[in-house]
Parts: sequence; structure tokens; C-alpha cells
Amino acid sequence: MSASPVLPLALLQFNATVGDVDGNAARIVELARQAHAEGARLVVTPELALTGYPPEDLLLRPAFMRACEAAVDRIAAALADLGDLHLVLGHPQSLAEDVRTRSLAVQRRVNAATVIHRGELLGSYAKRELPNYQVFDERRYFVSGRDAGLGPLVIEVQGVRAGLLVCEDAWFDEPGAAAKAAGAQALVVLNASPFHLGKAQEREARMAERARALALPLGYAHLVGGQDEIVFDGASFVVDAQGVVRARAASFDEAVLQARVGADGGVDGEVAALPGEEAQAWGALVTGVRDYLGKNGFPGAILGLSGGIDSALVLAVAVDALGADKVRAVMMPSRYTADISWIDAREMARRLGVRYDEIAIGPMFDAFRQSLAAEFAGLPEDATEENIQARVRGTLLMALSNKSGRIVLTTGNKSEMATGYCTLYGDMAGGFAVIKDVAKTLVFRLANWRNAQAVAVGQEPPIPERIITRPPSAELRPDQTDQDSLPPYEVLDAILALYMEDDRSIDEIVGAGFERATVERVARLIRLNEYKRRQAPVGIRITHRSFGKDWRYPITSKFRA
Repeated sequence: MSASPVLPLALLQFNATVGDVDGNAARIVELARQAHAEGARLVVTPELALTGYPPEDLLLRPAFMRACEAAVDRIAAALADLGDLHLVLGHPQSLAEDVRTRSLAVQRRVNAATVIHRGELLGSYAKRELPNYQVFDERRYFVSGRDAGLGPLVIEVQGVRAGLLVCEDAWFDEPGAAAKAAGAQALVVLNASPFHLGKAQEREARMAERARALALPLGYAHLVGGQDEIVFDGASFVVDAQGVVRARAASFDEAVLQARVGADGGVDGEVAALPGEEAQAWGALVTGVRDYLGKNGFPGAILGLSGGIDSALVLAVAVDALGADKVRAVMMPSRYTADISWIDAREMARRLGVRYDEIAIGPMFDAFRQSLAAEFAGLPEDATEENIQARVRGTLLMALSNKSGRIVLTTGNKSEMATGYCTLYGDMAGGFAVIKDVAKTLVFRLANWRNAQAVAVGQEPPIPERIITRPPSAELRPDQTDQDSLPPYEVLDAILALYMEDDRSIDEIVGAGFERATVERVARLIRLNEYKRRQAPVGIRITHRSFGKDWRYPITSKFRA
């Protein structure tokens, strides 16, 4: 870096909790002081750091907005003694003419980045590009800074002029160009960008394009942590004016990323490695479980351990997220449970050190059958009897949950959720669906990956090999396998990705080489089981299209293409 002015920059990558305005404010002050002590003079929080992201309809409550406004003032006062510090704070801001009104019909607010210096609010920038796709719904809550008549904001710190942007702004040409036209020599971007597989690489590529197009270095301050179904992966970074990553924080951990940004476009800093795809998925699942339970105050988790791969994967994730002492596994065998299922479930519980219990469901299943015998007389056994077994298990787990306060983690994967290969009030009963967005083929990959990580550090693999290699089965009738009811998972998951995640038509998927009968069958199953998914627990999103906020299909629909 040349002798031109240099900006000591810090990006605060922290785990905000939605609605905890006081707690978030205290954490921001703590991290800002730490960053300043380490030499930073411009400190940048993530987008809406004060409220957590997304605050959703909390923003419609006047009391919530007043709490945010008071917290901004407290943060300013708490940092007033650091005379050479500039803090850029992400928060919602009511427009001046709306502060006194309680009418939601006329309230107007912006997604703001406010500069705090010497106890004063020097100015605010308002996000201009408001996303309204996938999990985003910002036009419900905010007006664009452009529509509010608010222009770019450039501040000078240590002789370097930095222009402010908020998240989506940096994906479009105009906001960055406006900042440069206003004199910016560098850009700092406040972000809350939900994770999905491949998103970290996509972000860096797009920000590199923006930096090169404007010939400006760019700092990207990103949130980390879980919020309901959404996970934020951190990996904040700084690129130089040529778009090369010169500083990067670790993924899925809090961090204060320090970098020195020159007015000449150069950047100095430390670069953490980006994890591979399986490691990213694992980090997202662990983060999602840890924060859903931790932020909502659950003392631990309980799950049904069947001896199959899905429940094995959920157990391994839960232990990594919470620790073995907070996880309980219950095996609930029936007359159809294979001996190897008992053996493998017991072995996995031993390897992970969790509490393990067995409750046979045979007597309860028999009681149901006896009670329904007159109704079922002369009728063949079918999915009804299979579902009764699943519902007995769901009832047992929920009873144990009620007594202990532990939340039930369901173990169904995305392939099953898509096709309805799951039972309402049975294996779908629970509070949090850990692998709801994990296709079955990825379930196998993650199980192998987690075992390999253990072996690499000299530990025993957490998942017994036979659980991974045996044919998947619900074990609800003799000699049952998943493939009795579903196409091979490699075919099913490929069709699911095209139809559900990428919105391809049936004809387009057939044109990609799949049999029409199979494609039409999968599409039909997806349509028929929308009513089930509406009743499923919330689950962690790891793809760009999950069965959650970014899947809003009608239950009643006649469209078939």
C-alpha cells in the first residue's frame, strides 16, 4: 500500500437476536470498543444490527420503533468518549413526519445506516434497493431512500472518504455510482444476507464486480447466526479496487474483521478460508439448531432415533450444536424394527454420549388396532396402520417434551417433505425440523463428511457405517424400503431441484433427460402434499429455495405444468 491516506476499518460480524434491542445495543458498544482498542477508526455493523434481521412485523409496532430510536441515542452516548471513532450503525429509522403517528397506514420508515461520532448522529443513509423475493419482504416495511428523497452519504475518516451502502444496494449499479460521484474513495456495505449453499462465493463474486466497475475497494460487514429458519454465515470480507479479497472473517463465528483500506484502492488484512460445500451446510445446520434453541430458551432437545440415516444425521448435528448433555435420543421399536436398527441406534448413542432410552410401541399400536377393529373389519391393512405407528411415536416424543421442556427435533428430509413421505402428527410432530431443506442425497454426503472429519482428528466416527450403507426404510411394514414408494433418490432429488428450486416446467425437465412418467409423478406428489407442509414445523434453510418463506404455493390449485 502506498503513502496515500489509510483508513483503519473494522467490520463487526456479530450474532444479533431479533427484538433484543437492549442486548444488541450493548453488544455493539462492546465490540465497537474492542475494535477501537485494536486500532480501528471506522467501525461498521451489519444491516439492521440493532434489531436483528429480519424484525418483520415488529417494525409495525410504534413501541418497537421508539425503543430503537432510544437505543441509537444510548449507543451514541456510550461511545462519546472515543473521539476518533466513527461507528456506522444499521437500524430502522422512522421518517421525521411519522414519529408522532400511531397509524400504520401512514407510517414510513427506512432501513438506515447512521454515522455516530463524538456522541452525535452525523447523518443517515437509507437503503435504496429493497428486495422482495425469496425470504425477503422489505417493501412491506420500508420505503426506499430514493423515494424518501435521501441521497448518498460519504464520510471522511483518517483522510479517506467512505461511501455507505446497505446490502442489496451493492448488487445494483446506481447506489455505488452515486456514492462515487459524491466523492467516495471506498465503499462500506452493511449486510444481512441469508445463507444458502454457494451464497458466500456468489457474494464475493458480485462485490468483486462492483469494486472493479467503480475502481473502489469495498468492505462487506455481514451478520452471523440463526433466526428461525434463516441462517447468516458471516464470512465478512474486504476486496481491493481490483476485486481481490484481501481480508475475510471466519464463517459461522462472531468476529471483528480488521483491515487497512487505502485511498489508492489497496487493502491489507488477514484472509480466513471459505469452507467447502459440506462444511458450509454443516455449519449452517449447527448454527440454526444452536440459536433456535438458545435464543428461545429451550433447555435441550429430544429426538426419535430409529437406526436410520436421517435421525442419525440430526443427532450428530444436535450434539455438535448443543453438547451431548443437552440431547436425548429415544428408540421406539415396533414389530417391524430390524435387529440391526436397535444395534446401530444404541451404538451411535454410545459414540456420542447422549442419554438413550427405548420405549416399545407394540402395546400402544395393538391398543389402537383393537379400538378400531370394528371400524376396520373386512378392510385390508394399508398406510393407515403405518401412520398409526408414526403417530404413536410422535405422541410419546411430545409427551417427553412436555415433561422435560426439551424441544422435539423432527428428522424428515427435503425429499420426504416434497413428496409427502412423512406422517402428519407422526414423524412430522415436533418443534424444529433440522434437515427439512436437506435432500436425501445430501444427507448421505453430510453423514460421510462428518465421519471423515472425526477420523481426520483421530476420533471415532459418530455415525456407524452400516447406518449409511443400508437401504433406507421407514420400517412400518415387513421388508419395507423407501424405494418401494419413491423413485431412486438420485433421480428424485434431481427432479426436485429442477421443479421446486429452479421452477422448471415438466416439459423442460423431461427435455433434460428424465422419464415423463417419473417427472409427472414427482410433480403430482409435490402438489398433493402442500397441505402437509403447511403444518410442518419451521426448519433450517440451506438452499436458495426451501419449503418455508420462499415457497408460497396455494394448497388448492389446478395448475399442472
